[in-house]
Amino acid sequence: MIFWTEFALAWLVFLLSHFLPSLGLRDRLIAAMGRRSYFAIYGILSVLCVVWLISAAARAPFVELWPPEPWTRWVPLLTMPFAVFLATCAIGGRYPFSLGGHRAGAFDPASPGLARLSRHPLPLALALWSGAHLFPNGDLAHVLLLGSFAALGLGAIPMFDHRARAALPPADVEAMFQVAPIISASAMFDRHWLSASARSLFLRVVWSMLVLVLILALHETVIGVPLLP
Repeated sequence: MIFWTEFALAWLVFLLSHFLPSLGLRDRLIAAMGRRSYFAIYGILSVLCVVWLISAAARAPFVELWPPEPWTRWVPLLTMPFAVFLATCAIGGRYPFSLGGHRAGAFDPASPGLARLSRHPLPLALALWSGAHLFPNGDLAHVLLLGSFAALGLGAIPMFDHRARAALPPADVEAMFQVAPIISASAMFDRHWLSASARSLFLRVVWSMLVLVLILALHETVIGVPLLP
C-alpha cells in the first residue's frame, strides 16, 4: 500500500507543478528571477517530477491487465521516431499558442515555419510516446501513468486552441489554423515550403537521430528493459 501512496503523491506533485504556474505564479516568479532562470529551474524540477513519477509507477504493486505479448514491443519502437521528431519541432517553434511556443511577437501565417507540420508538436509527441508505450505495459500502475499522459497530451490541444480563440479575432485564428494544422504531412509536398524550411528540417532530423541513438543505448540501463524485441 505504501507504494500506491507514493505513486499518488508523485502524481499530485506533478500536477501541482504544472497547474500552479498557470494561476499567476509563473509571471511573479519570472519578474523576480528572470525568464531564463525561471525556465531553467522549472525545466529541471519538471524532469525530476517525471523521473519520480515513472520510478514510483515501477515500484507500485504489479496488477496485470493484459500480458506483454512480443509484438507489443514493436509499437513504441516504430512510433518513437515520429514522437521524437515532433518533439524536436517544438524547439524554437514560432507558433505561440501551444506547449513550448514563443509567447512574444505575432505569428505570421505567411511564414509559419515548422508549424506547417503541426501547431501542437509537443502535446502530440507526449500522446504518441505514452500511447505507444501502453501496449507493452499492461499493468495497472503503468496504464494509469501512460494513459494519463496520453490524455494530458491530447487534452492540451483544445485547451491551447481555446486560448488562441480568446486572444485573437476569429479571422486571425482561422488564418492561423489554416496554415498551422493540428498535424499534417501536406507541407512535405510543397516545394516552396520545403526550400524555405530545409535547414530547420535538417537540424530536427539530426537531433532526432541523436536522441534515438541515446534512447537505444541507454534504455535498458535507465529503464531496465531492453529496447529491441
